Amino acid sequence: MSMMDSLNSVLNWVVPPASLVMLAFSWPALTFINTCERLYYNFFVNQDLFNKVVVITGASSGIGEQIAYEYAKKRANLVLVARRDHRLHGISENAKRLGALNVLIMAADVVKEEDCRRFINETVNYFGQVDHLVNTASLGHTFYFEEANDASVFPILMDINFWGNVYPTYVALPYLRQTHGRIVVNAAVENWLPLPRMSIYSAAKAALVNFYETLRLELNGDVGITIATHGWIGAEMTRGKFMLEEGAEMQWKEERELQASGSPVEEFAKLIVSAAVRGSANVKFPSWYDVFLLYRVFAPDILTWTFRLLLSPQGVRATSFIGTGKPLLEGPAQIKRLVIRSPPRDPHASPRLQLLNE
Repeated sequence: MSMMDSLNSVLNWVVPPASLVMLAFSWPALTFINTCERLYYNFFVNQDLFNKVVVITGASSGIGEQIAYEYAKKRANLVLVARRDHRLHGISENAKRLGALNVLIMAADVVKEEDCRRFINETVNYFGQVDHLVNTASLGHTFYFEEANDASVFPILMDINFWGNVYPTYVALPYLRQTHGRIVVNAAVENWLPLPRMSIYSAAKAALVNFYETLRLELNGDVGITIATHGWIGAEMTRGKFMLEEGAEMQWKEERELQASGSPVEEFAKLIVSAAVRGSANVKFPSWYDVFLLYRVFAPDILTWTFRLLLSPQGVRATSFIGTGKPLLEGPAQIKRLVIRSPPRDPHASPRLQLLNE
Protein backbone atom coordinates (compact mmCIF):
# COMPACT_ATOMS: atom_id res chain seq x y z
CA MET A 1 0.00 0.00 0.00
CA SER A 2 1.39 3.39 -0.99
CA MET A 3 1.78 6.30 1.38
CA MET A 4 -1.13 8.12 -0.28
CA ASP A 5 -3.40 5.10 0.18
CA SER A 6 -2.45 4.90 3.83
CA LEU A 7 -3.08 8.60 4.29
CA ASN A 8 -6.51 8.35 2.65
CA SER A 9 -7.41 5.38 4.84
CA VAL A 10 -6.58 7.37 7.97
CA LEU A 11 -8.42 10.47 6.76
CA ASN A 12 -11.50 8.43 5.91
CA TRP A 13 -11.79 7.54 9.59
CA VAL A 14 -10.72 10.87 11.06
CA VAL A 15 -12.21 13.60 8.87
CA PRO A 16 -15.97 12.73 8.98
CA PRO A 17 -16.35 12.56 12.79
CA ALA A 18 -13.98 15.48 13.31
CA SER A 19 -15.99 17.55 10.83
CA LEU A 20 -19.24 16.75 12.61
CA VAL A 21 -17.78 17.79 15.96
CA MET A 22 -16.46 21.04 14.47
CA LEU A 23 -19.82 21.71 12.83
CA ALA A 24 -21.67 21.15 16.09
CA PHE A 25 -19.49 23.68 17.89
CA SER A 26 -19.48 26.22 15.07
CA TRP A 27 -23.21 26.04 14.24
CA PRO A 28 -24.33 28.72 16.76
CA ALA A 29 -21.63 31.12 15.61
CA LEU A 30 -22.44 30.53 11.95
CA THR A 31 -26.14 31.07 12.60
CA PHE A 32 -25.38 34.35 14.36
CA ILE A 33 -23.14 35.52 11.51
CA ASN A 34 -25.75 34.60 8.89
CA THR A 35 -28.43 36.49 10.82
CA CYS A 36 -26.22 39.57 11.04
CA GLU A 37 -25.48 39.39 7.31
CA ARG A 38 -29.17 39.09 6.51
CA LEU A 39 -29.99 42.14 8.64
CA TYR A 40 -27.15 44.11 7.09
CA TYR A 41 -28.23 43.32 3.54
CA ASN A 42 -31.89 44.01 4.33
CA PHE A 43 -31.21 47.48 5.71
CA PHE A 44 -28.12 48.68 3.83
CA VAL A 45 -27.56 46.75 0.60
CA ASN A 46 -31.07 46.36 -0.83
CA GLN A 47 -31.06 47.08 -4.54
CA ASP A 48 -33.60 49.60 -5.73
CA LEU A 49 -35.63 47.85 -8.42
CA PHE A 50 -37.52 50.96 -9.51
CA ASN A 51 -37.54 51.03 -13.32
CA LYS A 52 -35.30 47.94 -13.55
CA VAL A 53 -36.04 45.46 -16.32
CA VAL A 54 -36.86 41.92 -15.20
CA VAL A 55 -37.38 39.02 -17.61
CA ILE A 56 -39.29 36.07 -16.10
CA THR A 57 -39.59 32.80 -18.00
CA GLY A 58 -42.33 30.34 -17.09
CA ALA A 59 -44.38 33.30 -15.85
CA SER A 60 -47.87 32.05 -16.68
CA SER A 61 -48.51 30.42 -13.29
CA GLY A 62 -47.08 28.96 -10.12
CA ILE A 63 -43.74 30.25 -8.87
CA GLY A 64 -43.15 32.35 -11.98
CA GLU A 65 -46.46 34.15 -11.57
CA GLN A 66 -45.89 34.88 -7.88
CA ILE A 67 -42.36 36.12 -8.57
CA ALA A 68 -43.79 38.51 -11.16
CA TYR A 69 -46.11 39.96 -8.51
CA GLU A 70 -43.24 40.41 -6.05
CA TYR A 71 -41.17 42.29 -8.64
CA ALA A 72 -44.25 44.33 -9.54
CA LYS A 73 -44.55 45.50 -5.93
CA LYS A 74 -41.02 46.86 -6.25
CA ARG A 75 -41.98 48.99 -9.26
CA ALA A 76 -39.95 47.10 -11.85
CA ASN A 77 -40.58 46.74 -15.58
CA LEU A 78 -41.59 43.16 -16.36
CA VAL A 79 -41.21 40.93 -19.38
CA LEU A 80 -43.37 37.83 -18.89
CA VAL A 81 -42.51 34.82 -21.03
CA ALA A 82 -44.37 31.53 -21.43
CA ARG A 83 -44.93 29.01 -24.20
CA ARG A 84 -48.64 29.77 -24.25
CA ASP A 85 -49.41 33.37 -23.48
CA HIS A 86 -53.18 33.18 -22.95
CA ARG A 87 -52.83 33.44 -19.17
CA LEU A 88 -50.22 36.17 -19.32
CA HIS A 89 -52.81 38.84 -20.13
CA GLY A 90 -54.52 38.49 -16.76
CA ILE A 91 -51.20 38.22 -14.92
CA SER A 92 -50.03 41.36 -16.70
CA GLU A 93 -53.04 43.30 -15.46
CA ASN A 94 -52.54 42.01 -11.93
CA ALA A 95 -48.88 43.03 -12.02
CA LYS A 96 -49.76 46.54 -13.19
CA ARG A 97 -52.24 46.92 -10.34
CA LEU A 98 -49.52 45.86 -7.89
CA GLY A 99 -47.14 48.54 -9.14
CA ALA A 100 -45.28 47.31 -12.23
CA LEU A 101 -44.33 50.29 -14.40
CA ASN A 102 -44.58 48.44 -17.71
CA VAL A 103 -45.36 44.83 -18.57
CA LEU A 104 -44.59 43.05 -21.84
CA ILE A 105 -45.87 39.54 -22.56
CA MET A 106 -44.22 37.21 -25.06
CA ALA A 107 -44.97 33.69 -26.23
CA ALA A 108 -41.76 31.70 -26.52
CA ASP A 109 -40.36 28.22 -26.01
CA VAL A 110 -37.34 28.41 -23.72
CA VAL A 111 -35.88 25.15 -25.06
CA LYS A 112 -35.39 26.84 -28.44
CA GLU A 113 -32.41 29.15 -28.68
CA GLU A 114 -34.00 31.22 -31.44
CA ASP A 115 -37.05 31.91 -29.28
CA CYS A 116 -34.84 32.97 -26.38
CA ARG A 117 -32.83 35.25 -28.63
CA ARG A 118 -36.05 36.79 -29.91
CA PHE A 119 -37.58 37.68 -26.54
CA ILE A 120 -34.28 38.99 -25.16
CA ASN A 121 -33.70 41.12 -28.27
CA GLU A 122 -37.25 42.47 -28.11
CA THR A 123 -36.74 43.31 -24.45
CA VAL A 124 -33.53 45.23 -25.19
CA ASN A 125 -35.11 46.99 -28.17
CA TYR A 126 -38.02 48.16 -26.01
CA PHE A 127 -36.36 48.90 -22.67
CA GLY A 128 -32.72 49.23 -23.69
CA GLN A 129 -31.43 46.83 -21.04
CA VAL A 130 -31.90 43.67 -18.98
CA ASP A 131 -31.28 43.81 -15.21
CA HIS A 132 -32.63 40.51 -13.90
CA LEU A 133 -33.26 37.22 -15.69
CA VAL A 134 -35.49 34.89 -13.66
CA ASN A 135 -35.64 31.30 -14.92
CA THR A 136 -38.60 29.43 -13.42
CA ALA A 137 -39.50 26.94 -16.18
CA SER A 138 -39.51 23.43 -14.69
CA LEU A 139 -41.18 20.07 -15.27
CA GLY A 140 -41.20 17.11 -12.93
CA HIS A 141 -42.43 13.52 -13.12
CA THR A 142 -43.65 10.83 -10.76
CA PHE A 143 -42.80 7.56 -12.49
CA TYR A 144 -40.26 4.91 -11.64
CA PHE A 145 -37.55 4.87 -14.29
CA GLU A 146 -38.05 1.20 -15.13
CA GLU A 147 -41.74 1.77 -15.79
CA ALA A 148 -41.27 4.48 -18.40
CA ASN A 149 -42.66 2.92 -21.56
CA ASP A 150 -41.77 5.88 -23.78
CA ALA A 151 -38.16 7.07 -23.60
CA SER A 152 -39.00 10.10 -25.73
CA VAL A 153 -40.07 11.90 -22.54
CA PHE A 154 -36.50 11.75 -21.18
CA PRO A 155 -35.03 14.47 -23.44
CA ILE A 156 -38.19 16.54 -22.93
CA LEU A 157 -37.57 16.57 -19.19
CA MET A 158 -33.89 17.38 -19.65
CA ASP A 159 -34.64 20.10 -22.18
CA ILE A 160 -37.13 21.93 -19.99
CA ASN A 161 -35.26 21.59 -16.71
CA PHE A 162 -31.75 22.22 -18.04
CA TRP A 163 -31.58 23.76 -21.51
CA GLY A 164 -34.70 25.81 -20.77
CA ASN A 165 -32.54 27.68 -18.26
CA VAL A 166 -29.24 27.64 -20.12
CA TYR A 167 -30.48 29.10 -23.42
CA PRO A 168 -32.07 32.26 -21.92
CA THR A 169 -28.95 32.75 -19.81
CA TYR A 170 -26.66 32.33 -22.81
CA VAL A 171 -28.53 34.95 -24.81
CA ALA A 172 -29.07 37.43 -21.98
CA LEU A 173 -25.60 37.28 -20.46
CA PRO A 174 -23.97 40.05 -22.57
CA TYR A 175 -26.74 42.47 -21.58
CA LEU A 176 -26.61 41.40 -17.94
CA ARG A 177 -22.89 42.16 -17.93
CA GLN A 178 -23.62 45.70 -19.08
CA THR A 179 -25.94 46.34 -16.14
CA HIS A 180 -24.08 44.14 -13.61
CA GLY A 181 -27.40 42.35 -13.35
CA ARG A 182 -28.51 39.11 -11.78
CA ILE A 183 -29.69 35.65 -12.80
CA VAL A 184 -32.24 33.88 -10.61
CA VAL A 185 -32.52 30.10 -10.91
CA ASN A 186 -35.43 27.90 -9.82
CA ALA A 187 -33.70 24.78 -8.53
CA ALA A 188 -34.94 21.98 -6.27
CA VAL A 189 -33.68 19.98 -3.33
CA GLU A 190 -33.67 16.91 -5.59
CA ASN A 191 -30.43 18.18 -7.12
CA TRP A 192 -28.63 16.54 -4.16
CA LEU A 193 -31.36 14.65 -2.24
CA PRO A 194 -32.25 11.49 -4.20
CA LEU A 195 -36.01 11.02 -4.10
CA PRO A 196 -37.60 7.97 -5.73
CA ARG A 197 -39.74 8.39 -8.89
CA MET A 198 -37.84 11.57 -9.82
CA SER A 199 -34.67 10.19 -11.41
CA ILE A 200 -34.61 12.26 -14.62
CA TYR A 201 -35.83 15.39 -12.84
CA SER A 202 -33.14 15.00 -10.16
CA ALA A 203 -30.43 14.53 -12.77
CA ALA A 204 -31.53 17.63 -14.65
CA LYS A 205 -31.64 19.76 -11.48
CA ALA A 206 -28.21 18.51 -10.44
CA ALA A 207 -26.83 19.49 -13.83
CA LEU A 208 -28.57 22.86 -13.54
CA VAL A 209 -27.10 23.71 -10.13
CA ASN A 210 -23.61 22.60 -11.12
CA PHE A 211 -23.83 24.69 -14.28
CA TYR A 212 -24.72 27.86 -12.39
CA GLU A 213 -22.24 27.24 -9.58
CA THR A 214 -19.51 26.99 -12.22
CA LEU A 215 -20.85 29.97 -14.15
CA ARG A 216 -20.77 32.02 -10.94
CA LEU A 217 -17.01 31.45 -10.72
CA GLU A 218 -16.52 32.27 -14.40
CA LEU A 219 -18.42 35.55 -14.10
CA ASN A 220 -16.36 36.56 -11.06
CA GLY A 221 -19.00 38.90 -9.69
CA ASP A 222 -19.75 40.77 -12.93
CA VAL A 223 -23.20 39.17 -12.94
CA GLY A 224 -24.78 37.87 -9.75
CA ILE A 225 -26.46 34.48 -9.52
CA THR A 226 -29.12 33.52 -6.99
CA ILE A 227 -29.93 29.81 -6.81
CA ALA A 228 -33.31 29.24 -5.18
CA THR A 229 -33.71 25.68 -3.90
CA HIS A 230 -37.11 24.46 -2.79
CA GLY A 231 -38.35 21.28 -1.24
CA TRP A 232 -41.87 19.95 -1.57
CA ILE A 233 -44.23 22.91 -1.77
CA GLY A 234 -47.98 22.49 -2.07
CA ALA A 235 -48.83 23.43 -5.64
CA GLU A 236 -45.53 22.33 -7.07
CA MET A 237 -46.08 18.62 -7.53
CA THR A 238 -49.68 17.96 -6.54
CA ARG A 239 -51.93 19.91 -8.85
CA GLY A 240 -52.01 17.56 -11.85
CA LYS A 241 -49.50 19.46 -13.92
CA PHE A 242 -48.04 16.41 -15.63
CA MET A 243 -50.47 15.90 -18.48
CA LEU A 244 -50.34 13.91 -21.68
CA GLU A 245 -51.60 14.50 -25.16
CA GLU A 246 -52.50 11.64 -27.46
CA GLY A 247 -49.40 9.88 -28.65
CA ALA A 248 -47.82 10.14 -25.18
CA GLU A 249 -46.42 13.58 -25.81
CA MET A 250 -46.07 15.67 -22.70
CA GLN A 251 -47.99 18.93 -22.66
CA TRP A 252 -46.63 22.13 -21.19
CA LYS A 253 -49.02 21.75 -18.27
CA GLU A 254 -46.32 22.14 -15.66
CA GLU A 255 -46.07 24.69 -12.89
CA ARG A 256 -45.90 27.62 -15.27
CA GLU A 257 -49.09 26.63 -17.08
CA LEU A 258 -51.35 25.97 -14.11
CA GLN A 259 -52.90 28.21 -11.54
CA ALA A 260 -50.98 27.73 -8.33
CA SER A 261 -51.18 29.88 -5.26
CA GLY A 262 -51.18 29.59 -1.51
CA SER A 263 -48.80 30.44 1.27
CA PRO A 264 -45.93 28.04 0.34
CA VAL A 265 -45.61 29.29 -3.24
CA GLU A 266 -46.12 32.92 -2.30
CA GLU A 267 -43.67 32.70 0.57
CA PHE A 268 -41.07 31.06 -1.63
CA ALA A 269 -41.53 33.78 -4.25
CA LYS A 270 -41.04 36.50 -1.61
CA LEU A 271 -37.86 34.81 -0.40
CA ILE A 272 -36.52 34.56 -3.95
CA VAL A 273 -37.06 38.22 -4.80
CA SER A 274 -35.75 39.38 -1.43
CA ALA A 275 -32.61 37.29 -1.94
CA ALA A 276 -32.14 38.65 -5.46
CA VAL A 277 -32.57 42.22 -4.22
CA ARG A 278 -29.94 41.90 -1.51
CA GLY A 279 -27.58 39.95 -3.76
CA SER A 280 -27.69 36.60 -1.96
CA ALA A 281 -26.08 33.64 -3.66
CA ASN A 282 -28.58 31.10 -2.34
CA VAL A 283 -32.08 30.90 -0.89
CA LYS A 284 -33.65 27.73 0.45
CA PHE A 285 -37.24 26.88 1.31
CA PRO A 286 -37.88 25.26 3.66
CA SER A 287 -34.43 25.41 5.24
CA TRP A 288 -34.85 22.27 7.36
CA TYR A 289 -34.12 20.13 4.30
CA ASP A 290 -30.44 21.00 4.78
CA VAL A 291 -30.17 18.50 7.61
CA PHE A 292 -30.46 15.69 5.06
CA LEU A 293 -27.28 16.95 3.41
CA LEU A 294 -25.34 15.87 6.48
CA TYR A 295 -26.75 12.37 6.12
CA ARG A 296 -26.05 12.40 2.39
CA VAL A 297 -22.37 13.22 3.03
CA PHE A 298 -21.62 11.40 6.27
CA ALA A 299 -24.22 8.62 6.50
CA PRO A 300 -25.79 7.96 3.08
CA ASP A 301 -26.97 4.50 4.14
CA ILE A 302 -29.42 6.11 6.56
CA LEU A 303 -31.17 7.88 3.66
CA THR A 304 -31.28 4.64 1.71
CA TRP A 305 -32.77 2.70 4.62
CA THR A 306 -35.29 5.47 5.27
CA PHE A 307 -36.55 5.50 1.70
CA ARG A 308 -36.73 1.72 1.59
CA LEU A 309 -38.77 1.74 4.78
CA LEU A 310 -41.14 4.43 3.51
CA LEU A 311 -41.55 2.78 0.13
CA SER A 312 -41.85 -0.79 1.30
CA PRO A 313 -44.61 -2.22 -0.91
CA GLN A 314 -47.75 -3.28 0.91
CA GLY A 315 -49.79 -4.85 -1.84
CA VAL A 316 -50.27 -2.36 -4.70
CA ARG A 317 -47.28 -0.37 -5.87
CA ALA A 318 -48.87 3.06 -6.23
CA THR A 319 -47.22 4.45 -9.30
CA SER A 320 -48.13 7.33 -11.53
CA PHE A 321 -47.65 6.48 -15.17
CA ILE A 322 -47.76 10.13 -16.16
CA GLY A 323 -44.99 10.66 -18.63
CA THR A 324 -44.99 7.02 -19.70
CA GLY A 325 -47.82 7.08 -22.17
CA LYS A 326 -50.06 5.04 -19.87
CA PRO A 327 -53.04 6.01 -17.67
CA LEU A 328 -52.89 6.44 -13.92
CA LEU A 329 -53.64 3.54 -11.64
CA GLU A 330 -57.16 3.95 -10.32
CA GLY A 331 -57.61 0.74 -8.37
CA PRO A 332 -56.63 -2.90 -8.04
CA ALA A 333 -58.36 -3.81 -11.29
CA GLN A 334 -55.91 -1.69 -13.22
CA ILE A 335 -52.68 -2.99 -11.71
CA LYS A 336 -50.05 -3.34 -14.41
CA ARG A 337 -46.72 -5.06 -14.63
CA LEU A 338 -43.69 -4.37 -16.76
CA VAL A 339 -42.61 -7.14 -19.12
CA ILE A 340 -40.20 -7.46 -22.03
CA ARG A 341 -41.71 -8.92 -25.15
CA SER A 342 -40.71 -9.15 -28.77
CA PRO A 343 -43.18 -8.22 -31.53
CA PRO A 344 -45.09 -11.41 -32.50
CA ARG A 345 -44.50 -11.37 -36.26
CA ASP A 346 -40.81 -10.52 -36.27
CA PRO A 347 -38.70 -13.00 -34.29
CA HIS A 348 -35.53 -11.05 -35.07
CA ALA A 349 -36.82 -7.76 -33.69
CA SER A 350 -35.34 -6.38 -30.50
CA PRO A 351 -37.39 -6.68 -27.31
CA ARG A 352 -39.59 -3.80 -26.28
CA LEU A 353 -41.17 -2.75 -23.01
CA GLN A 354 -44.87 -3.23 -22.50
CA LEU A 355 -47.25 -2.54 -19.65
CA LEU A 356 -49.83 -5.32 -19.39
CA ASN A 357 -52.93 -5.80 -17.28
CA GLU A 358 -52.56 -8.64 -14.84
